[in-house]
Amino acid sequence: MIILEAKGIEKRIGDRLLFKADHLRVGERDRIGIVGRNGAGKTSLLSILAGVVEPDHGRVWTSSSHQVIPQLKKEDTLQETTKSGGEITMLYIEQAFAVNPDIVFADEPTMNLDVERIKQLEQYFLNFIGAIVVISHDRTFLDTVCNVIWEVDAAKVTVYKGTYSDYYQQKQLEKRQHQERYEDYVRKRSDLERAVLLKQNKAQGMLKAPKRMSSSEAKLAKDKKGTTQAGVHQSIKALETRIEKLERVEKPREATQVKIDLPNELSFKNQTIIRLDRLVAKLEDRTLWQDVSLRIRFGEKVALNGANGSGKTTLLKKIINQEAGVHIAPGCKLGYFSQNLDILKPDLTIIDNVRASSIHPDPFIRTVLARLLFTRDDIYKRVEMLSGGERVRVAFAKIFLSDMNVLIMDEPTNFLDIESVEALEQLIKGYSGTVLFVSHDRQFVERTATRVLEITKEVVVSYDGTYKEYEESGKRHGAGQRDNDKEELLIVEMKLAEVMSKLGDPLTSARAKDDLEAEFQRLIQQRKELRTLIER
Repeated sequence: MIILEAKGIEKRIGDRLLFKADHLRVGERDRIGIVGRNGAGKTSLLSILAGVVEPDHGRVWTSSSHQVIPQLKKEDTLQETTKSGGEITMLYIEQAFAVNPDIVFADEPTMNLDVERIKQLEQYFLNFIGAIVVISHDRTFLDTVCNVIWEVDAAKVTVYKGTYSDYYQQKQLEKRQHQERYEDYVRKRSDLERAVLLKQNKAQGMLKAPKRMSSSEAKLAKDKKGTTQAGVHQSIKALETRIEKLERVEKPREATQVKIDLPNELSFKNQTIIRLDRLVAKLEDRTLWQDVSLRIRFGEKVALNGANGSGKTTLLKKIINQEAGVHIAPGCKLGYFSQNLDILKPDLTIIDNVRASSIHPDPFIRTVLARLLFTRDDIYKRVEMLSGGERVRVAFAKIFLSDMNVLIMDEPTNFLDIESVEALEQLIKGYSGTVLFVSHDRQFVERTATRVLEITKEVVVSYDGTYKEYEESGKRHGAGQRDNDKEELLIVEMKLAEVMSKLGDPLTSARAKDDLEAEFQRLIQQRKELRTLIER
């Protein structure tokens, strides 16, 4: 049953058409995800459907009740002054669902939520008996919740049936088909242009009179060739007409692959570059975490996970400030991406902000900026004129291209649309240095991290492997699995004994002892994590 219908709606900003949607429908149990680049008009579309904003043209019909979860949430409307951003967001969500509306409109509801709260929100959406229209850049969330995707792109709204993964596969198919059409267009045009060139050469050759011919014979030959040449020119004109009538296909935009090779990176290979020894963090009288000891090697991509307020940012700042218990290898240079973007100078252009600290030549800077969706004249915009998402991309480019070999990032995907997040993923994959980051975007973590650190119950637990393996490990540690952990602990302790024996052997070389020391520290950390899991 259709409970909302929109026909011919348009929205403009001045003379520019933001988007046009010919016909949109919302069914009583639909779960619709709205996706598109920042500035494409997603929030405007949601506001029009919710009756908050009037369209410039067209009309929306509905007799259904609805609730709106806005992107910007104010504490005073909830009479709350001491709650965190995540807690305030959850209050908005709970209030919206509490009145059992027919439709819930939600604009970036996962903003400020940690992973556990996002999963809780997914259950709210899945159990809700009405319809939901949601804007989100969280691909895992969209995949879990939605059965329809509306894409706002190139000033139009396109409807795709299925989950976000279905939509993504369809987009990849469209890209392949576009590439095939472009290649077919280029081939046909090239064949016709080559045919024109051959005809032109043939016509040119007809102007030459054969040698050893009387003047009267030459005139007859020329007249005959003139007639033939006219036919050739007609053929050329016909070919040129066919070229003009070819349906032009624009070349698909190709994402430039960027690989950053760092100075002296071979000297850091397999080396521990960050060592934490018995770190403790407290907030007033509360212990956030304690006795944190771990090693991070050069080239690792490490995601730091944990609930809001667990001390993730505190841990990053202790490393950046190199507080007591933090040891950084000589030659390591740390770059910090924070949520306040204080490394940017608002009065400078994008490219001047990046140039100021870059160790790379201009062509490479432009390549990276293009990969982060800043093309042509965009790079000459002043930072003060940019949106929040655009500033995030500039800040990342500035750190990425500076004289650093360890990137530490706190929520780098905040305010980024999906296309920007995917560009960021590719840059991190091509970066040969170490990356330590906090993010609640599960797909971003899955695609970039080679290791996951989790802050839980006042300890930091390390999982080697991808985010998917980390989640499966968490499920594995449920009821009835304690014996498996005990067996694994026994194996680790046996390995520890073997390593300690080799370390104490006087015949072991100094170089081998360095590797054994690193293995010893890794096993100590693994033993600690297993003991923590067994004691839960």
